[in-house]
Amino acid sequence: MTLEPLVAHGICAALVALDQCARALRIRLLTRSIGYPYSLRQGFVTNALGDAACAVTPMRLGGEPARLGAMLHFGVPATATFIALAFEVITMWPVTIVCATVVAVLFAPGWIDHSAPALLEGLGRLWGWLLVAAAVSLVLWLVVRRSVHVAPRMTRRPWRRARVYWRRMPPGPLVASAFLSFINLATRTAILPVLMLSLPEPPPIGPAILGSFALLYSQLFLPTPSGAGVVDLGLLAGAAGEVEGGQVELLVWWRFYTSAIGIVLGAWAAVRTFGWGAVRTAVRGKKTA
Repeated sequence: MTLEPLVAHGICAALVALDQCARALRIRLLTRSIGYPYSLRQGFVTNALGDAACAVTPMRLGGEPARLGAMLHFGVPATATFIALAFEVITMWPVTIVCATVVAVLFAPGWIDHSAPALLEGLGRLWGWLLVAAAVSLVLWLVVRRSVHVAPRMTRRPWRRARVYWRRMPPGPLVASAFLSFINLATRTAILPVLMLSLPEPPPIGPAILGSFALLYSQLFLPTPSGAGVVDLGLLAGAAGEVEGGQVELLVWWRFYTSAIGIVLGAWAAVRTFGWGAVRTAVRGKKTA
């Protein structure tokens, strides 16, 4: 099965839009469920700011502080903000683990047969760049590890309150949040296989799905922003399947849909929400007068 490039890009744009809508609805639902009004527009802005911060900070560390700041700006108290985001994580991770297990069971044998040899061969060609990316990642991880400290007393009280809200939370919002988390995971994972279907000779769809999932969620553990370097080399080397020509173009479009759009939307949301002066001051690292 192949897709015309224009059709593939239209599907990818629709997947990005569906992902944005699902996540905005999720944070709105969870915030309203603990007693605080939150609109879809506010949910969209919150996630856009978080996406941009995730994409440009090591180990995605800027994402949750950016979302927390947005929710505080929209009038949600600090404890309620923490609890809403905690509920999101609580419902998201089980879905991610279950989906990872299902994807591995269904597609790992095909990936080992088709993609693993291509990946090993590709890494052999790119070993120098891989060493550079690994060295940069290690240095950045050490810097971040020394710079970021979370005091237990800062999180102990909110987590105690989260347990209280958990006991009071009806099951409906949690089930809905889990379903919306699945939409988030499925839409983002589908982008790379859809782009690959626009190639003249696309790789098998199963290994492409497994490779896409691995490339996306490995970014949660890599210290460079959005896994830059390691993830890109993995895709070029064949982690999602061997591609005959067009690897660089494929990488550029995949990064566009999974990272660049989020950065652009986040920058736009920041300017519209806080004003250009506040954004410029934050970027420069200066305190407002």
